[in-house]
Amino acid sequence: MKIGFDAKRAFYNRSGLGNFSRWFINGLTSIYPENSYVLFSPRLENRICFEGDQKCQLIAPKNKKTRIGQNYWRYKSMVSQIKKENLDIYHGLSHELPKGIQTTNTKSVVTMHDAIFLRYPELFDFGYRAIFKRKYKHALNTADGVIAISEQTKQDITRYFDIAPEKIKVIYQGCNSIYYQDADAAIKEQLKVKYNLPEQFILYVGTIEPRKNLLGVFQALAAANIDIPVVAVGRPTNYLTKIKQFVRDNNLEKQAIFLHNVETPELPAFYQMASLFVYPSLFEGFGIPILEALNSGTPVITSKGSCFPEVGGDAALYAEYGNTEELATAMQKVIESEDLQQEMAAKGKIKALEFREENILSELINYYQSILS
Repeated sequence: MKIGFDAKRAFYNRSGLGNFSRWFINGLTSIYPENSYVLFSPRLENRICFEGDQKCQLIAPKNKKTRIGQNYWRYKSMVSQIKKENLDIYHGLSHELPKGIQTTNTKSVVTMHDAIFLRYPELFDFGYRAIFKRKYKHALNTADGVIAISEQTKQDITRYFDIAPEKIKVIYQGCNSIYYQDADAAIKEQLKVKYNLPEQFILYVGTIEPRKNLLGVFQALAAANIDIPVVAVGRPTNYLTKIKQFVRDNNLEKQAIFLHNVETPELPAFYQMASLFVYPSLFEGFGIPILEALNSGTPVITSKGSCFPEVGGDAALYAEYGNTEELATAMQKVIESEDLQQEMAAKGKIKALEFREENILSELINYYQSILS
């Protein structure tokens, strides 16, 4: 098969959708090298380079120097290049397909990650919601196949866009394989010095924004007088100001470590050094940090509902979103029992095997073939 991908986020997004795209492309090019792969991007300069892109043909517009020109190429003009390449499949990896792709001989697939902006519109401005609702609707109505990254996302797509459930295939995602191996002890010691890390800590990884509820972790610390620091790794937003105010008001300054520039190769060691990983988010499409923690053998506490039980299964503990007492009780339960920590770590390693590349990408290739048949 000759397969094309929208690679904009793989090349220029360093978090969620970018991580997913790079994991996806790396896995396919490694496990299924017999196929040929084409990556489409509105530009190529200053991109994130990764192993998989070295095995792909890269295509970008030659004369589009402005952002408007590049965006228009990705939105519509790219279709002529798709025709020229005579692809079997074009796969939009993040909610979008170019306008007019249905006029080509190429079958199209789109991956839908979530519909959070419709489920919780108060978290997004009107312009964002309007743009993405239009993009989602076009992609869902145009695609020959739709992939949802969780059963929760499938339910939301059918609910908000009136798409027949049988058109949607749930194929989970995985995480970077760097989380599969134990980090070297010397590297852990170097990172402890570099980031001034305590011997014992609770870890949070993710954008520091209201939906992901890092404040809830500090509220639980204060409520239960838990005397362990929290190391929060992620891009800050204005929400961090609110968290820091709570930390000051409750004399938790010595228990709050905020790190915003940790490199991806360093993260496995953070997970493995942590006593506990807490992810108290309101809602996600999948929740990759949970899977990273499971692979790392780190006990996980996350929220009830959403997609979280799909990822964590019986390996994680769950607390009602916004219930400080319930979260604090779960945290204390894990911290105070080494036996429970070991049990959760072992279960997590087993659960994580369900999301390995060879399993997920085999499903994907079979899905591609079903669409072409």
